[in-house]
Amino acid sequence: MGYLERKIDKDLQEWKSSDSRKPLLLRGARQVGKSSSVRELGKQFDYFFEINFENKDFAGAKKIFERHSNPHSICDELTALYEIPVTAGKTLLFLDEIQSCVDALSALRYFYEQMPELHVIAAGSLLEFALQKIPSYAVGRIRSIYMYPFSFEEFLAALQRNSLLEKLKSASPENPLSDEIHSKLKELFLRFIIIGGMPEVVSKYATGGSLLDCRNILDELMETLFNDFAKYKQRVPATRLEEVFSAIIAQTGQKYTYSQAVPSANQMQIKESIELFKMAGLVYSATHSSANGLPLAAETNRRYRKLMILDTGIYQRFLRLDLTNLLLDEKIEQINKGALAEMFVGTELVKSQNNRLSAELYYWQREKEGSTAEIDYVVQRGYEIVPIEVKAGTKGTMQSMFLFLKEKKRNYGIRCSMENFGEFQNIKIYPLYAAGSI
Repeated sequence: MGYLERKIDKDLQEWKSSDSRKPLLLRGARQVGKSSSVRELGKQFDYFFEINFENKDFAGAKKIFERHSNPHSICDELTALYEIPVTAGKTLLFLDEIQSCVDALSALRYFYEQMPELHVIAAGSLLEFALQKIPSYAVGRIRSIYMYPFSFEEFLAALQRNSLLEKLKSASPENPLSDEIHSKLKELFLRFIIIGGMPEVVSKYATGGSLLDCRNILDELMETLFNDFAKYKQRVPATRLEEVFSAIIAQTGQKYTYSQAVPSANQMQIKESIELFKMAGLVYSATHSSANGLPLAAETNRRYRKLMILDTGIYQRFLRLDLTNLLLDEKIEQINKGALAEMFVGTELVKSQNNRLSAELYYWQREKEGSTAEIDYVVQRGYEIVPIEVKAGTKGTMQSMFLFLKEKKRNYGIRCSMENFGEFQNIKIYPLYAAGSI
């Protein structure tokens, strides 16, 4: 099996054909498939020129960007040095791991201003750190797209379960799936929960790899992840980063509490570590919002946040969870007290958002002393604020949901569970595997 299609392919195609094209900056964590998607797009050009600034073979290219800011001079020298034509309309110039060459990152604005007809894509995994080094980054001259691990829908496409995918896309609380289709999607969802959405793992499974094969790749990815921590050590020691990362995983599904994180660390170190992880795309946060009106970000309290890492596969391997029984009894209630289900829904909501903006998640808890009412997520659908409760099984009380709907005078809420699509009272039911379509 060759390239596995991604949702971002459509965005890349639209960018390629646009008359008002800007240099494109692909942002996201390591190993989420940025380079593969660009290489696939490169097949549509006469020439594809990939420069990886972390590869010593391109030390000469790095020096060219250090010497020049004029894109015509840059392209002329690149062509002469590497014998690959850099021609507008015929060449896709791909600047990979661009965070390792700040001069190339700075030069992107000049490609838009002086050579807009050339197709230029840049990508990197620690871009946010490099962008901080540029005092006046090219606002309005660069288009950013954020990329994430495979969603469940992308996973179905990778397995070539296109008929199932179409059934899922056409279903709704008003139009539930048949029991047989629902059962099959649940089965595949449980597999996806175990292996996660990292492209290398999905590719292995899609080509006949076993769950053991996938587990081994996840272990290798985790080792790479921890090796990357050394790249942040100028700001926070690698050992401290590992401790905070472990604490984030341990507190998944609940408000992140500094006092329970790393007792030996001060709050500034912990906060700095969390921000580094968010900037690197490894961690997503759900911030408390009073949810009285739109935008949800207008009434946030950033002292109250829930944190989750980017992938369920890495999460379960980090905890060394034994998920064998998950495939047998199709229940995830007992796995980390349902934290895995809440995390899955959160990551799917991130992947379904507008990929031109950095993803934001929100949750709600009643701001009264002694109150335990909490809504896992609140989202904006059109001009409405909609609460989402996540249930790991098919049962559970909805007291917080009904309290929220009454207090905020909202029309309806969503329950995300192992149930089929459906409705009761003013609650719409979405299966967990359909979280991305909410």
